[in-house]
Amino acid sequence: MTQPGLKIEEVLKDVVTVIIGILFCGFALKGFLVPNSFFDGGVTGISLLLHELYHFNIAYVIIIANIPFIIMGMFQVNKSFALKTLACVIGLGLCLQFIQYPVITSDKLLVSIFGGVFMGLGVGLSIRGGCALDGIEILALYTLKRSSFTISEIILGINIIIFLIAAVELGLPTALYSILTYYTASRTITFVIDGLEEYTAINIISGQSEIIKERLVMELGRGITIYKGERGFMKESFDVHQPVDIIFTVVTRLEVRRLKNLVHSIDPKAFIFTNSIKEAAGGVLKKKVRDH
Repeated sequence: MTQPGLKIEEVLKDVVTVIIGILFCGFALKGFLVPNSFFDGGVTGISLLLHELYHFNIAYVIIIANIPFIIMGMFQVNKSFALKTLACVIGLGLCLQFIQYPVITSDKLLVSIFGGVFMGLGVGLSIRGGCALDGIEILALYTLKRSSFTISEIILGINIIIFLIAAVELGLPTALYSILTYYTASRTITFVIDGLEEYTAINIISGQSEIIKERLVMELGRGITIYKGERGFMKESFDVHQPVDIIFTVVTRLEVRRLKNLVHSIDPKAFIFTNSIKEAAGGVLKKKVRDH
């Protein structure tokens, strides 16, 4: 009996998240970008460009421009994702058509920054809800399988074309401010999706590994994994090496500094290297993040 309830709760949470995302996107478009002829990247940028050049209704353009990418998404991702994305895009179109957002400002810097922030909030929340308000990533996935370019390179290339057309048709200052809008939006999307609890993988190599292991577990409450390795192999003494435990653990980025300080207080010469990871689950992570 518990599982169905949990499932309905999760679905409702996703629906509410997507609706809030749609409202933020509508606010960004009607309150900042559209009245000031500014652009974003991706399919939204293409829609804004078509609206500005040919004066098509932005609500219709956004829906029609995304339909080919939604069809791609049905094959590249799955049918459920495509249908949710279609509903999300139609919701945005209805929002743009019927909600009368106030125009917030005509200051170009404020428009480019806060238009990007609210657009990023909207797109990020829609992604967290399981769909997409912009089909550019689907196009990138489609192109990825048919070229040697990475997804980032494909998206960058498409956006360069959009901003070049904007520069030619509407002037270089507008294009440059729009690039700032796109950058702000993309950084906000990353923050919304990853949040403050973006995880960091930490590897520690030290001759004091036994003490470090104990304090990481007992003081910080971290789960650890141990790899067996060898240390040494210096240029002046290449043949001198000894076994070592390589400590691996995962923390939130808020905890990285505290962990490094603890390790260096035990062994100032400890070798620590980190890398960001997009998602982690299980173990002691969930409990400790909530406690934090």
